[in-house]
Amino acid sequence: MPATEYFPQEPQGPRLVTSFPGPLTTSSLHSLDSIFDTNAAYMICDYESSIGNYIADVDGNVYLDLYAQIASIALGYNNPALVEIARSKEMVDAIVNRPALGNFPSKNYENYLRQGLLSVAPVGLDKIWTCMSGSDANETAFKAAFMYHRKQQRNGDDVIFSDAERESTMLNSAPGSPDLAILSFEKGFHGRLFGSLSTTRSNPIHKLDIPAFKWPKAPFPALKYPLDQHEEFNRTEEDACLLELDKVLEIWHDRVSAAIIEPIQSEGGDNHATPYFFQKVRAITRKHNVLLIVDEVQTGVAATGTFWAHDQWQLTDPPDIVTFSKKFQAAGYYYGNPDLRPSKPFRQFNTWCGDPAKALIARVIAHEVVSKNLVAQARRVGDYMYEKLSCLQSKYPNCMENLRGKHRGTFIAWDSPSVESRNKFLLDMKAVGVNIGGCGARSVRLRPALVFEERHVNVFLYALEEVFSRL
Repeated sequence: MPATEYFPQEPQGPRLVTSFPGPLTTSSLHSLDSIFDTNAAYMICDYESSIGNYIADVDGNVYLDLYAQIASIALGYNNPALVEIARSKEMVDAIVNRPALGNFPSKNYENYLRQGLLSVAPVGLDKIWTCMSGSDANETAFKAAFMYHRKQQRNGDDVIFSDAERESTMLNSAPGSPDLAILSFEKGFHGRLFGSLSTTRSNPIHKLDIPAFKWPKAPFPALKYPLDQHEEFNRTEEDACLLELDKVLEIWHDRVSAAIIEPIQSEGGDNHATPYFFQKVRAITRKHNVLLIVDEVQTGVAATGTFWAHDQWQLTDPPDIVTFSKKFQAAGYYYGNPDLRPSKPFRQFNTWCGDPAKALIARVIAHEVVSKNLVAQARRVGDYMYEKLSCLQSKYPNCMENLRGKHRGTFIAWDSPSVESRNKFLLDMKAVGVNIGGCGARSVRLRPALVFEERHVNVFLYALEEVFSRL
């Protein structure tokens, strides 16, 4: 769908009235910092003035946005379909009478889920648990995995617990608090809460000073790009990682209840693997009776050219759990096996257990993605952008290394020569009116909204070449 149909007033390109960061952004950041941590803040945004694929700051600068709130804006800024639902009586009710869903679900919640989040559920997963964030989604998925395995150890019973279990769990000891583990992969990122941090392996700054569970990790393939030009090397690398995964699951001293993996390791540097690798991961987890959790918090909702990135693995045996957040503006996990739901109340629970307001937003996003065929648009625009970037890589090989994301929609990345050059590049791009993000040690990642089009690509490429030509 052309963005002009959503956003007839969208700018034709960036507009810069000050340098970056502008004086009002600088003073506003300083003021905000007196009451709120702004260490990671880039700019103070004017969201009322942002539109479509363009984000505005308080200085009046307007940037083409290829970062989209860390991959979280699906339909562009101030999308009219979302504005309409935000003004509805349904939304008023959801916000002012926000329910504690675990105890007092609203009469509308089933319809919100069936018409929205469940209407685009991954194949084979017809049940859902909602929560508050991507980290929360992963942590509640871990809880589901642990309770499932203890239920299996009790021959399917999770209703009757022994006195020893009840007493020991209050001391954080076995058998009530068993020694179970979640396996994750090197350079993976799964959140910043306590449990999810123990599976996050992307950057030390996320984990320093925080106590951690002693959980195992397996290697994630370090492939060469383009993938189709290095098939023999990449197959050898993936086989070596699969062998190590099998070994870790065989010898790890605690029972591994689940393995969690991203279809593309996003925060860790946009690291890819082939469908072959993921198919074998599914087979190995099944061999060891380990649940497979696929973390689609960043890759989910169409950006990779399929609604779910793991659709491209062509699995005959689906994941046990798929977590989501970001582009849905909601969070939770999908599952299919009813035994993943605990039998007793309050085991998977908190005050909110999600948010009807966010489920309403997700319903609109799901409808717009499907009805406007935005999956195909992301695939088409991504192919166009990748081809143009490939030409730029040939022209500026010292600026762009390891371009990746071919046939992965707009989920495209490359490496800068160093972390210093990458960080400077991100600032240089803002100086010419493009907001863009980094990941990993020295990677640049593209995360535009799903309404990003070829004409936006051309604006981006013009700015990109302007920056590269100066280096």
